[in-house]
Amino acid sequence: MLNKKTLQFYCNMTLLIAAIISGLSFVAQKNGMDFVGPFTFNTLRAFIGSITLFVIIIFLKIFSKDKTIKFNKREYKTLSKGGLICGILLFAGLSINQICMLYSSAGKAGFITSLYILFVPLISIFLDKKLGKNVIYGIVLALCGLFFLCFKTANGFKLSDGFLLVSAIFFAIQLIAVGYFAKKVNPLKLALAEFLVMGFLSLPFALILESPNPDLIIAGMIPILFAGVIVTAGTYTLQIFGQKATNPTIASLILSSEAIFATLGGMIFLNESMTYKEILGCILMLLALVVTQINFDKKLRRIK
Repeated sequence: MLNKKTLQFYCNMTLLIAAIISGLSFVAQKNGMDFVGPFTFNTLRAFIGSITLFVIIIFLKIFSKDKTIKFNKREYKTLSKGGLICGILLFAGLSINQICMLYSSAGKAGFITSLYILFVPLISIFLDKKLGKNVIYGIVLALCGLFFLCFKTANGFKLSDGFLLVSAIFFAIQLIAVGYFAKKVNPLKLALAEFLVMGFLSLPFALILESPNPDLIIAGMIPILFAGVIVTAGTYTLQIFGQKATNPTIASLILSSEAIFATLGGMIFLNESMTYKEILGCILMLLALVVTQINFDKKLRRIK
């Protein structure tokens, strides 16, 4: 049995892996949008992710000794409630965000969306959760880092930017909701329920507004499969596992580091170069992650 500190470390590392995958998925998501619309893309990735998770759950149910993986009537209510709430929030955040990407620059969209690292602690305050000095310092450093890393243009504030801000609020609430329900039910089953809700909510919008073309779906199957299997089933499930023992505010800071890996992905796969400004942003964000792990109150007491 792992102690609390060791468990938190493993959970934080899990969230960091999720951030790496999410950041590097930028190329696949961009390529996928060349073939299908945003609602079609989200529908396919959600159902593919659900199928992947269902297969994993069945496999673990047969071969694993983990009793929480088995379905039982007692948890249906909590699992249904958690899946519905988290699924609706994820659908709202991803749908708004994906549509706004068509009208806003990638740099500005990346910065505004990542402001969920500010909304999570603000919402947590209303839930009577105190913030340590390390978290506050980490938020400030991360916001500065995101600005240098993502905000490359100054074209003024547009209507699409306002909707991006709304999507960031949805992502913040989703993070808090996942942190709450991940402690009550098995993470894999919660992720499966969340993705099914997101998929069924996206489907009617895809059919009515976009009329998906089967030939284009097949043509774009590689990025769609990557987004469904690796990103949706992998990243969001890792997020749920990671939040079992991690404060939602710290989780949001770790996950926001996806901006670093998105930039690195652009360098590797899209032959993009990094400016000194972007390098400074990466350094500040990495520093923010380190700062959140330092208990300043405890350090000051030792000095005194």
